[in-house]
Amino acid sequence: MNFDTLIIGGGAAGLSCALVLGSGLQKPFASNKTVGIITHQKSSHLQNALFNNVLGLTPGTLGKDLLESGKLQLSNLYPEVIQIEKEKVKELVETNTGFTVITNKNSYNATRVVIAVGYTNLLTIKGLETYIKPHPRAAIDKDRIWLENKDHLIKENLYVAGTLAGWRSQFAIASGSGAHVATDILTIWNDGKHTKVHDKI
Repeated sequence: MNFDTLIIGGGAAGLSCALVLGSGLQKPFASNKTVGIITHQKSSHLQNALFNNVLGLTPGTLGKDLLESGKLQLSNLYPEVIQIEKEKVKELVETNTGFTVITNKNSYNATRVVIAVGYTNLLTIKGLETYIKPHPRAAIDKDRIWLENKDHLIKENLYVAGTLAGWRSQFAIASGSGAHVATDILTIWNDGKHTKVHDKI
């Protein structure tokens, strides 16, 4: 399967990125674009999160419920975004046309890839080793990592979002990071014209 953009990770950053990209797929400049997200969520920090301090979320919202409702929101609003479930990414291989993402079950080709998994040292995606550094905004004893990047861009067409991009582990920050990456990609699709998507009444 071939994608223009493939997102790896179904947490706050990954789902936010997918939602914003999905909202842009109806635009004329995105008419031929394909987007997918590998929604592996087992290691997401949201699995044991409780939210009281997030604007727009009902206090007491559980992270594990948000993971499920986020996937449902994406499928209901933007079914064009292909959700790939129950697969874990094992390797990322650079090719002449972009990247091949190899999972435990399949392989996918993509022009660009967004890495949006957690920032633990359990990251085992082969092909990313060169970019792994100690996390600049986490306590040293936590042994957290980031993928070295500049403004979310690791290298051409390879992005990182959320805590793994070097941001602090806060839901709103991770979500905003995913949205940031999505608008950067929308801007590329739109021939470099700064692009965002707002719904209005």
